[in-house]
Amino acid sequence: MKDIMIMNVKKIAFGAAVVFFSNFTIAQTLQDGINSIDSDKFAQAKNNFTQMIAKEPKAENYFYLGNTYLRQAEPDFAQATESFNKGLAADGKSYLNKLGLATVKLGKGDKSAIAEIQKVVTDSREKDAEVLFRAAEALTLFEKNNSPDLAIQFLNKAIERAAKKEVPANYYYTLGDAYRLKRIPGDAMSAYDKALPLAKNKASVYTRIGTLWMAAQQWQQAKTSIEKAIATDATYAPAYKALAAYNIKYQENAKATQDLINYTKYADEDPYTQLEIAKLYFTNEDYANSKVILDKIFDKISDPIKFKLRAYVNYADGQYPEAKQNIETFVSQAEKSRVQPADQGLQGLIAAGLAKTEKDAAKKAALTAESQQKIAIAKAAKDETMKWDMELAKILGGGASQSSVDAGPTNPQIEALKKQVAANAQDSDALYKLATAYQDVKNWNGAILTWQKMSAILPDWAPAYYSLGYAYQQATNNDAAKIAYEKYIATVKPAEVEANKQTLAYAYFAVAYLSKDSDAAKAKDYVAKSLQLDPTYQDAVKLNTEINK
Repeated sequence: MKDIMIMNVKKIAFGAAVVFFSNFTIAQTLQDGINSIDSDKFAQAKNNFTQMIAKEPKAENYFYLGNTYLRQAEPDFAQATESFNKGLAADGKSYLNKLGLATVKLGKGDKSAIAEIQKVVTDSREKDAEVLFRAAEALTLFEKNNSPDLAIQFLNKAIERAAKKEVPANYYYTLGDAYRLKRIPGDAMSAYDKALPLAKNKASVYTRIGTLWMAAQQWQQAKTSIEKAIATDATYAPAYKALAAYNIKYQENAKATQDLINYTKYADEDPYTQLEIAKLYFTNEDYANSKVILDKIFDKISDPIKFKLRAYVNYADGQYPEAKQNIETFVSQAEKSRVQPADQGLQGLIAAGLAKTEKDAAKKAALTAESQQKIAIAKAAKDETMKWDMELAKILGGGASQSSVDAGPTNPQIEALKKQVAANAQDSDALYKLATAYQDVKNWNGAILTWQKMSAILPDWAPAYYSLGYAYQQATNNDAAKIAYEKYIATVKPAEVEANKQTLAYAYFAVAYLSKDSDAAKAKDYVAKSLQLDPTYQDAVKLNTEINK
């Protein structure tokens, strides 16, 4: 669930605001609320700002409450809008609440809101650093609806205004966020570095630096920064969320589970925070814990995202009718801008699952066509939320359970290698030897499962997909074999074609042979490509003659 992990990491990066009022008690209360948001304690922040409103129902306090609903992992646009409107009722000229309403529009995908945000800033005459900052924050808050160039412009002005006293650390945090959106990591890192000496809680800055390294796929630097965050403040919840994302990337499931336990411990019981935890458990392939948390909060949240997550949990359990109902409910209720290519890809996988057991030939054909069409949408968008081909292979019968592996042939070498892999899941050499050992004793389920693990940690290493296709073929799962061989063909780099001509020729031949009864056009195309690579390949020559009579 790569899109869920990216989203989780991204949310950590956005800082919270610091505003100083003349009244020390109010400033401390406001700061408490801001610190709670930054620590993923949204229930605490909402309670804090609600109490402030009860004591003094002024426009600014309504803005901070509404902004809390926008800052949580899944924004609650309805609650935010209600709060901003109350702020404008208290003061019709409130620039902050006007920005809040424009931010809601932007979050829903209406990019005309960028011009509205710009107008609010112009109307304020750019005198208030906080208005400039909040405008910039709004323009960096949403991954797909933003304007980082304008945000940088506003932030530089906000920093200039604030420099007369002291620049709050979060101004630099958000400047870093804007540069991240522009994919300029060097400038983003410089902005975070400027925040470091200003921040009262340096764990917050180290976590942001860590997630920036993760975005750049500099994993060791990322881990070092996150560990610094935890060493600085062992109670800073977002650091554990970042560490969970790191361990999920490296398939360290047990470590990721402990990270999530710590995140749960130091965040709070806000339903939307719990929803985020359920997502992370799902990404960690801990479907049982994900389901437990989702069931606990399902009726406490109104956001249709809950139906999407439940659909994924249903899919993981092979409950295809329930998954279909839940993903369709999400699509029908969510803002159109929130429906992603991955959602259509999931619908395609669900359709494939339903087609597998469908007895009616016409319905089966329709489901198969829907599956191909919707998975193609996700793949065309280069969405990597799931490994679409591999998931499809599992549905078609290619999934190998650990119990089926354990029931197959083994020997002392296999048992020793299993222990080696258990001790280090990233040991590609041990995985290679284990997969080969399984093949030697014809434990094809063992080979399938191990080559799948190899391709997960080395997704660009083509031979793993070829070997996976061979193992599938030996296990008589022809549909899965075709998918694996095609993945091999797609993964071989142009510079490697010459050195792999014979293997590629066989892969093309295998797909052609396995497709000859179901897709004649594809079979003809692929056998021609096989012969182009190796004109002397006799099996391909015979197949070419047979299908071109």
